[in-house]
Amino acid sequence: MSTEVKLTCITCPVGCALTVRLDDAGETTVTGNKCPRGAVYGTKEVTNPTRVVTSTVRVAGGTDQVVSVKTATDIPKGKITDCMRALEQVEVQLPVHIGDIIVENIADTGVDIVATRSLR
Repeated sequence: MSTEVKLTCITCPVGCALTVRLDDAGETTVTGNKCPRGAVYGTKEVTNPTRVVTSTVRVAGGTDQVVSVKTATDIPKGKITDCMRALEQVEVQLPVHIGDIIVENIADTGVDIVATRSLR
């Protein structure tokens, strides 16, 4: 039995209406995309959805109480809760620079958390 999923592509501003079919063998067919990126997005979203996570972590001893952070790349959607729980425990010391690695290998994803703002 095959599965059919309807999505709106988010890789560019066009927002193509995609139909992704996943057959019993795990093969995908994507229609409705106006560019190759839509086919890649549709396949990935149905077979292994991922997201970039943005958040904040506490800052020790600064006038700002938090600094903004994000995953360096996307992580599996199923790991977002684990990532957020791990970030609740993090407190950084000043100074912090954009791009500093705040947490390595967050939630065993192989992806680092990096600062998106500099604070002194």
